[in-house]
Amino acid sequence: MASAPIFFPYAGYVASMMRMAFAPMLAALATLLICSPLSGEPLSGQAAVPAGAAAVPFQVGEKLEYDVKFGSLKVGGGSMEVREITEVRGQPVWHTVFQIKGGIPLYRVNDVYESWFDVVTLNSLRYHQDVDEGSYERKRRYEIFPERGMMKDGDKDEEPTVSSPLDEGSFLYFVRTIPLEVGRTYEYARYFKAQGNPVRIRVLRKETISVPAGSFNTVVVQPTFQTKGIFSQNGKAEVWITDDARRMMVQMKSKLSFGSLNLYLRSAAGTREP
Repeated sequence: MASAPIFFPYAGYVASMMRMAFAPMLAALATLLICSPLSGEPLSGQAAVPAGAAAVPFQVGEKLEYDVKFGSLKVGGGSMEVREITEVRGQPVWHTVFQIKGGIPLYRVNDVYESWFDVVTLNSLRYHQDVDEGSYERKRRYEIFPERGMMKDGDKDEEPTVSSPLDEGSFLYFVRTIPLEVGRTYEYARYFKAQGNPVRIRVLRKETISVPAGSFNTVVVQPTFQTKGIFSQNGKAEVWITDDARRMMVQMKSKLSFGSLNLYLRSAAGTREP
């Protein structure tokens, strides 16, 4: 995009950072899927949680919407949604969707990530990515088989995955189930691409903050993946999660080499009681 620097000299970098900030935290993809071997088949009474499901602080219908800012410049918005309980290969799963839209003149972003994870184990069974950034587009379709310790990326050959795998999206929902005791560091080797492990969640402090959606008592955590990006080992990103039964992400802040990329909760619908 040669003309983008006329408006902003770091157009491509801003767009990339917007995507990288969200990828290690949430899930999502498209809004409509045709029922087939590669799509979820809705259960009757899909809002009902099956017997034996793990206790979680989220529910079908929960939708969190965010403002995204690069420094003081608003560059877009995002949303996290628990869309349904459906099935993948006969297993009941949570189906979550994350989308981010925005950018700057002549460089637009419309990224969608989608996760399907087991309601009992929270293991990832399927993960989709649709990335649309300027002239760059990419689609990834992962099928994950925890029972066999294998995964498949589209038409590529199967390759090993970790025990009890989680993708970026399901990991964020999994983090909401952790006790989050201040001063503790939680470590997991559950990221479905082994080279990204271990994932560490350091619980820093408790803090009361105000965002567009209101004022919240929060627990501040610092996630670290063994990968590049905002949540790398050298990253300075912090995430604010409500210190109540909902465990909602209400704020994220990161420090970059020449600015900051921040996320603020704008609205929350369909959540559990605090």
